[in-house]
Amino acid sequence: MKVKFLLVGKTVGEYLREGIALYQERIRHYVPFEIVEIPELKGVSAMSQEQIKNREGELILRNLRESDDVILLDERGKRFRSVDWARHLEQRIAHARGDIVFVTGGSYGFSKPVYDRAASSLSLSDMTFSHQLVRLIFVEQLYRAFTIMRGEPYHHE
Repeated sequence: MKVKFLLVGKTVGEYLREGIALYQERIRHYVPFEIVEIPELKGVSAMSQEQIKNREGELILRNLRESDDVILLDERGKRFRSVDWARHLEQRIAHARGDIVFVTGGSYGFSKPVYDRAASSLSLSDMTFSHQLVRLIFVEQLYRAFTIMRGEPYHHE
């Protein structure tokens, strides 16, 4: 079992790439962890939002295996406190039949087939963050969850 973070589009901004790389390396001390970037669509100016979501959805679905436990990062998803998130993740890992794949979609969200494929969805906040910033926030929260699971002193309550 490994944990994957599937992203639509490249991470823009050196500060984001550096921060993500830092937490990616830290997470790898706990679990095999991989970030997969799906290339952005070309020629989107001639497409509707729904067409963009559907095309991105096709690309997302191509990157998933049947055994994957798919969790969407979505504003309508379940919200957790950090300690509760760590316990939830620990249970998912314990019962995983395949990889655990977290997915961040494009600017317009996910297509219906992607929602249908997902086992659940997770919201990082009631606030709205850019899709770029969500990447860094999520990998930090993933790292934080592993430190909580191990009783390490990173998280303070």
